[in-house]
This record gives sequence, C-alpha cells and structure tokens, in this order.
Amino acid sequence: MATWVKAQVVGKQHWTARLVSLQFEAEIHPFRAGQFLRCGMDIDGERVGRPYSLINTPDTQPHEIYFNVVEDGLLTPHLASLEAGDEFWVYDGCNGFMVLEELPAAPELWMLATGTGIGPFIAILKTDKLWQQFEQVVLVHAVSNADELTYRELINDTSQHHPEAFHYVPFVSREKVSNTIHGRIPDAVNNGQLESAARLSINAECSHVMLCGNAGMIKDASELLEQKGMTRHRRSAPGHITIEKYY
Repeated sequence: MATWVKAQVVGKQHWTARLVSLQFEAEIHPFRAGQFLRCGMDIDGERVGRPYSLINTPDTQPHEIYFNVVEDGLLTPHLASLEAGDEFWVYDGCNGFMVLEELPAAPELWMLATGTGIGPFIAILKTDKLWQQFEQVVLVHAVSNADELTYRELINDTSQHHPEAFHYVPFVSREKVSNTIHGRIPDAVNNGQLESAARLSINAECSHVMLCGNAGMIKDASELLEQKGMTRHRRSAPGHITIEKYY
C-alpha cells in the first residue's frame, strides 16, 4: 500500500510558459525507468494528486517530473509555482508497465509520444539496458510548436553515442519547421512517412511499439498498427504494442 511522503524541491526548469520540469528529493521505494509516481499538494483543505512519469533513472538523483501547466488546473499551476526548498507530497512507490523489463524480445523499439508523454521514454533513453536489449531504437516526439521539442540536449547526446542505432523523428503540427514532420503521428504511420524518416519498417516480425501521450494519437495509431498485424502486448499474451494507463 503506497504512503504519502514529503518531497522537497531542489530545482526547476521552464522549457516554455507551460512546460515545466521539477527536480526534487524524496524517500521512495526502488523503481524502474519509465514508471510513474503520484504527486500531490494540499489545496483548499484537500490533497490533490496526479500521476507523473519519473524522468530520472533509478540510480540517479534528484528525481524529476515533466508536466504541462493546465490553465485553471487543480494541481499543475501550484506545482509550477514551487521553488527550491518548498515541499509537496509524493507516493513512496511507483507504478507502470512502460518499462523495458515488460517488453518481449524484438530487434527494434519504437517509442511514440505526444507532448509530455515523452517523459518515460527520456528515462528509458538514459539506461544501458535499452541498448543491450534492442538493435534499433526510434524516438518519435510530436508537439504543437517547435519550442516544445524538449530534452534536445539529451537526445542529441544519445544520437552522438548511438549514431547507427538511434533515430529521432520530431513532429510539429502548428508550424512548418525544417527537419521535422508537419502533422500528426497517425497520419505519418498511415502514409509511410514515419517509416521513411526513420529508415526502418514497422512490422510484427521485428518491431515493438510503445505509445504514450494524447489519447487520440494512441487510439488512432493503435488501430493502424493493428492493420499491420500487430497486437496489444499483455503479460498473458505477448504482443507488439505497449500502452500505459495512468491512474
């Protein structure tokens, strides 16, 4: 049974006016890269909590979450206002199956994200296990505007360290930007543009696909992947598509 424990803010980064990374220290149980942690604050006499993926790996500190500040949201404006030394609450245990240990064997891993859904994939990118487990790794990040393509320093470093194995495909939907795909992930899956950009083929024989982010993207992309003969991955029935449910 998870228990609320105190977390103390040690750092914060505003990527844009709405996108924030919060670094903090807290005593939590061991976790796996890609899992999420419930964070909360006491607001108007009520503890409001939401799940956020941890950006850091299990062997690194401080802990880090990445979130979008929702206007008039119950929690995110308050989290974004915290400064170093301030405290909030977190569960002492993490959850989630968006982890490498849950994936079946496959040569290629596709990680498809919209917005802050890139969070668990950033944590996974930092692990050595990823490169031991997969021969080819594709990170797809879809956003509305180019300044929302965050964690680029880490992504660029990954490209330099794994130039033959790592493929980064950014999408921008509201403006045309060089070296990005203009539009939505499902459309690019459907017309082959994504595979062309990654120089790899998505198929049931070689690929495993992880999806995180906008519910519409997940639904539409999953349906298109199923048309390629791919199935939802479950422990009881190994498949090709991993989707996280946050609760």
